[in-house]
Amino acid sequence: MYDIRVKLNEGNKRFIETSDSALRKKTAEHGQHPYAIVICCSDSRVIPEKIFSATVGDLFVIRVAGNVLDNHQLGSIEYAAGHLDCNQIIVLGHTGCGAVTAALSGSTDGFIKYITDDILEAVGNERDPYKACCLNVMHAVERLKNEFANHPEIGSVTISGAVYDIRSGAVTWL
Repeated sequence: MYDIRVKLNEGNKRFIETSDSALRKKTAEHGQHPYAIVICCSDSRVIPEKIFSATVGDLFVIRVAGNVLDNHQLGSIEYAAGHLDCNQIIVLGHTGCGAVTAALSGSTDGFIKYITDDILEAVGNERDPYKACCLNVMHAVERLKNEFANHPEIGSVTISGAVYDIRSGAVTWL
């Protein structure tokens, strides 16, 4: 049986050989200074660093299925905005989202139900997957605006929503 760690170790070796060692050293010694916080889905087809052609230290990425928000994500965003001076927040949904599909189907249980319940709150009666995805993104954007409206300690932030098309690779800003 193939040990997946072999594949992961090979990938890590390629990363070490092909990535910018000076940049890794600089961020290790002087800290990170990301220019954007990206809240996106855990879907393996959604890779913000690749989608936005970013490198080490560029993006502060928070991944959770369905790009939903709870106190853990909000705390991470607060950290990046308040302590890393990152003033751009992007909620990035995507086409073909399994969490949105699961929410629209109405047949979830277990821990997934926490995610799908949040999505259903965001989409209301909408059942078109793309429109539901957009509503889910905009729900998160509005929640972030409300949550951080009275937090001057995080500074001035811009909050945007977008949808990544998993077929074309294009990002559409909402």
